[in-house]
Amino acid sequence: MSLKGKLAELLFRQKQEEAPQEEAAAVQTPEAEPAQAPEAAGEIDLTELELPSEHPLYRLYHLRRQESGYLPTPRLCLDEDGILPKKVVQVERERLKTLLMAKSSARLRQTKPKNKAKKNAKKKDEDKEEGAKESPEEEDQLILDAQPCFFFSADKLYAWGIVFPPVGYGEEVTKEMLYRSMAENGILYGVNTHRIERLPMEREKYFTLFLAAVGKPAFDGTNGNIVDNFPREPVRVLEVDEFDRVDYTALNLIHNVKQGQEICRLIKPTEGEPGRTVLDTEIPAKSGKSVPLPKGRNTEISEDGTLLVASIAGDVEFTGRSFQVKPVLEIPGNVDFSTGNINFLGDINIHGDVLSGFTVRAMGNIQVAGVVEAGSTVEAGGDLIVVKGILGDGSTVIRAQRSIFSKYIENSTIYVRENLQTDCIVNSQIYSDGEVLVLSGRGTIIGGRIWAAKRINALIVGARSECRTSVQLGGLPCTNFEYELVQRELRLLEMELEKLECQLDSTGKSSLLDKTRMKLSLAELKLKQLESELADIRIEAEEQNTGRLECGVAYPGTEISFGEETLRLRHERRKCAASLVKGEIVVT
Repeated sequence: MSLKGKLAELLFRQKQEEAPQEEAAAVQTPEAEPAQAPEAAGEIDLTELELPSEHPLYRLYHLRRQESGYLPTPRLCLDEDGILPKKVVQVERERLKTLLMAKSSARLRQTKPKNKAKKNAKKKDEDKEEGAKESPEEEDQLILDAQPCFFFSADKLYAWGIVFPPVGYGEEVTKEMLYRSMAENGILYGVNTHRIERLPMEREKYFTLFLAAVGKPAFDGTNGNIVDNFPREPVRVLEVDEFDRVDYTALNLIHNVKQGQEICRLIKPTEGEPGRTVLDTEIPAKSGKSVPLPKGRNTEISEDGTLLVASIAGDVEFTGRSFQVKPVLEIPGNVDFSTGNINFLGDINIHGDVLSGFTVRAMGNIQVAGVVEAGSTVEAGGDLIVVKGILGDGSTVIRAQRSIFSKYIENSTIYVRENLQTDCIVNSQIYSDGEVLVLSGRGTIIGGRIWAAKRINALIVGARSECRTSVQLGGLPCTNFEYELVQRELRLLEMELEKLECQLDSTGKSSLLDKTRMKLSLAELKLKQLESELADIRIEAEEQNTGRLECGVAYPGTEISFGEETLRLRHERRKCAASLVKGEIVVT
């Protein structure tokens, strides 16, 4: 043999020996291992199912490769089209792993009895004579058709499928086989026909997880809602400009509304849209809840039921449950002899002054554009705004069930259930269950007595002349003020009763005595009630005493009191704060 022939024979024989080794290595190629999660971006792809190499599905895969010689790597992706919500993918991952384990194990058990059949079984020879006996090898050959399997999500809105390949000479997967299996599993709605039609012709038709059907989720209706045109909670905050001035006219506590004007609007609830599972069963949906319009006094609902409008002109106020319209009394000028004393159930807007000797009472808010003069009385069931200030003579009494805002307060008695804010307080008696803020303008408290339950904050307290300025904190200022008023009224009635009893007997005397005695008994009853209230809550209030004085300058002559404890300043203090610590007044 020539040298060229020997070389050719040697090379050909080496290739023939390496070929079986390559085929054996191909069975355990890395493609047969489970797909690894993509880590290039540093995040795990939740749509890919990661299964261990000993999983029954991979064992089936290796058996198929031994028969066919080549098979694409299994692809187990829950959402290859990116249409599933992330929440569904997160919830269904583990469920699908469990279901795949069960189905793969069942399929593997079907192949076990015939696993020892020869790998190189060949088809029947077409030229065999009819009626000839089959060889023992052909009798032992296992034949299984392709098997489609389907899995449902917990809510039956999604169905996934996977096809196990045939064994031996079993029938390959067809679209008829897929539709028949889906019908047997009850999948009737939302079928992905495009995917089913092309699956049998795809290269990766086996061991590939695909989304077979998608149902229609139910959508609950939205609840009704109210859109307000007026605020439900009044904002009573005064802003100080760069010149340390406050515009008391800018508080705007009265929200005027015209008759027929819209107060709020109703957005009606929407009906729910029912869904459909892949088993063609209906998923019920909840309809939105309706919300009633907050109808109150002097308001009415429109014919279509979507609007709340004012039935009269006045001031809109939210009372906690409903909108109501309070009538607003407009006084274009002063409260004087042309108007007389005013007692009104709604709000009062006075464009002038309250002159000396006149009384203004309102169940709502009172706004005075001018001055409250000496000897007058103003009582507000809500807030009180006095743009130019309160100028009293010692007999002026101002009461508010909420807050008071005034430019200044001088020689007056003030009773306020919430907060008091002003530029200056001079020689006045202040009783506040909230805070007293004197931080704008001059920011001074000079003389008189200031009693606040929570806090007093001022720029200057007292004067260089060391005039006595009493500052009291904690306790029950308003209740004590009422107690003092009732005591004063009781003393006056007792004096009046003594004078009447000394008069000569007459018809008028007896009726006056009856009226005075009735007033006296009522005053005594009210005094007893107040004493009982004070006794019940005084101890608790003293134990929870959190009053505090904060000021920029406190001059000598200032007295600071917490209950029975009193401290008189002997020296000027700057940027100081006073509080009660362990029963002692501490000034820092």
